[in-house]
Amino acid sequence: MRTLILSDIHANLTALQAVLADAAPFDRVFCLGDVVGYGPDPNACIEEMMALPELDCIKGNHDAAILGEIDIRAFRDEARFSLEWLATQIRPENYHWLQNLPERIEIEDFTLAHGSPRDPLWEYVMDVRIARENMAAFETSTCLVGHTHIPSVFKMEGEDGSTYLYLIGPDQPFSLDVKSIINPGSVGQPRDRNPLAAYLVYDDQEELPWTYHRVPYDVEAVQRRILKAGLPLRHAARLSEGW
Repeated sequence: MRTLILSDIHANLTALQAVLADAAPFDRVFCLGDVVGYGPDPNACIEEMMALPELDCIKGNHDAAILGEIDIRAFRDEARFSLEWLATQIRPENYHWLQNLPERIEIEDFTLAHGSPRDPLWEYVMDVRIARENMAAFETSTCLVGHTHIPSVFKMEGEDGSTYLYLIGPDQPFSLDVKSIINPGSVGQPRDRNPLAAYLVYDDQEELPWTYHRVPYDVEAVQRRILKAGLPLRHAARLSEGW
């Protein structure tokens, strides 16, 4: 089975469509949250996701904030502005879809969480200390997270539970033979200084089943829509910077 794993779409329809086209064909999709926030296409992105076959999607912190489950005052000014704009845009049926997303899912030998397994909505798994502390928070062999917008693999190796960070380039298949936390990066707003949309594929028919991918998309078209919507200039600028 070929599984497409994506996260942090952030209402960027052009990037999402580029990823779906580049990744095809796939049998199912794991989405690790933040379908909305920052970008200009919240309704279109939700509807694109809803139409996918065999979709398992969890809730991210931006998704939760528009639902009133997180106080938007916890966000920085520009992110808060986008959430306030989103509240005026989202259609009732799409709001309802977000409402029904779980915060965490266990599927087969995978745990899905947006931030971290111990704090699904908010904690960032940014370093080996946080990754090691989270290894005890899930019982599957692999936990898939988003939230940082940075592709990364944390592996727990050795009897003492030592945890290491691995940065793996695109189109380099790899395996996970120990307990791991893996982040596919961001579809709609990468922050690893690479503006290309990021995603991950897991294919259980391959000897090396995991592969990162990056795909270009029309960044300028998205930037124009951001500015036309009156959203912060920073949201447009950072798409070119990948930061």
